[in-house]
Amino acid sequence: MNGIAWGIIVCEIMFWVFILAGLIVRYGWRKQRLGLRLMAMSPVIDLVLLVLTVYDLRQGTEATWAHGVAAIYIGVSLAFGKSLIAWADQTYQRFILRKDVVRDVRSKAQREREGFVRHLTAFIIGSVLLTGMIFWIADFKQTEALLQTVQIWFLVLLVDGLIAVSYTIFPKRAD
Repeated sequence: MNGIAWGIIVCEIMFWVFILAGLIVRYGWRKQRLGLRLMAMSPVIDLVLLVLTVYDLRQGTEATWAHGVAAIYIGVSLAFGKSLIAWADQTYQRFILRKDVVRDVRSKAQREREGFVRHLTAFIIGSVLLTGMIFWIADFKQTEALLQTVQIWFLVLLVDGLIAVSYTIFPKRAD
C-alpha cells in the first residue's frame, strides 16, 4: 500500500478521534466551545491530506487509485462533515448520555434526495480537486488514474441519483 493510502487511513482515524474528543469535551467536561473547536478540525485534516497528495504527485509519482480516493475523501468530508458531526452528536447523546433525541421525521425520499445533493456537492468538490491536480501536474500519462476516478465516481453518482429519484416516484411504505 502506498503512502497516500496510509495518509487516507490516518486522516480518517484522526477525523473520528477529533469528533469523539470533541463530544467527550463537550459533554463530559461541559466545555461547549472547546468541544465544537475539536469537532471543527476536520477541514484541517482534509487540508493536510490535500497537501500530501499534491506533494506526492509533484515529486513525479504516477497517480494511483489512492490519489483519486484522497480527493473523494476530501469532497465527502466537506459535503457530509456537518451531517456526520450532527449524527455523531445525536448518537452520543442517545447511547452514552441516555437522552431522548428527536427522531428524524423526514420521509425516506426526502432523506435520499438530501443525501444525493450532498453526494453531488462532494462530487463537484472532488472533481475540481482532481481536475486541478491533472492540470497542475500537466502530464496526462502520470495523472490518467485521476481522470478515471472522476469517470467512475460520475457513474456512482448517477446510480445514487437514480436511487434517490426512485424513492420519490415509488415512496417506501410506512411499517
